[in-house]
Amino acid sequence: MRLEPVRFIGEQVEVTFDTPPPLEKTPPCPDGFIWQGERFRVIELLSERRDFERRGRMGRNMRPSHAAAASTRGSWGVGKFHFRVRVEDGRIFDLYYDREVKNVDERKGSWFLYREMG
Repeated sequence: MRLEPVRFIGEQVEVTFDTPPPLEKTPPCPDGFIWQGERFRVIELLSERRDFERRGRMGRNMRPSHAAAASTRGSWGVGKFHFRVRVEDGRIFDLYYDREVKNVDERKGSWFLYREMG
């Protein structure tokens, strides 16, 4: 079954874990998320991938040998963890964790609900 995007969401969300992940900046799939005040429980992880590509100025500020290593494991503030999940009501969503540091006070990165699939 091929899934197609139903709608773009692109909003920051709060995620929940039954057990806190050992590494905050290398998270597993969350057990749930809160979007627009509604709680969604993840019942199935359909797929996941990691993207450590350096973009923009971050793509030019590293020696090639270091960039090769960073492309497989990430580097400070660079990388996204993507998850396609099914929630309790049967809907399918794509969400991701962005490791980018927003400012000196927000160094942990952010979770985003990217889109709903159908």
